[in-house]
Amino acid sequence: MTTTPAWLTVLTTTDSEEKARALARGLVEARLAACVQISAPVTSVYRWQNAVEATEEWQLFCKTTAERYEELEAHLQEAHDYETPEIIALPILRGSARYLGWVSAETAPVTSV
Repeated sequence: MTTTPAWLTVLTTTDSEEKARALARGLVEARLAACVQISAPVTSVYRWQNAVEATEEWQLFCKTTAERYEELEAHLQEAHDYETPEIIALPILRGSARYLGWVSAETAPVTSV
């Protein structure tokens, strides 16, 4: 029996630091990610339109909950300028209770009273 992880790290890349910062800020402001870490530069080697490419990119590690994944993916698809952006969700199997509680609290949808 498998269970769906409650928390995820979602990876994406973009081709500039400015775009990475904008994507990260948008995700955090929308409460779709509690934290986005930007790692750069990384070199991506990939096949695109029948050619092997090598590109310098900035990688984003987005901490979120499984509950918010669909909205986070939709946000990235809308905000990203790549035709086919990398959006990969990795399960967080374990972590400190305080940190994972913080991720849950920071990504909880805001409810109006």
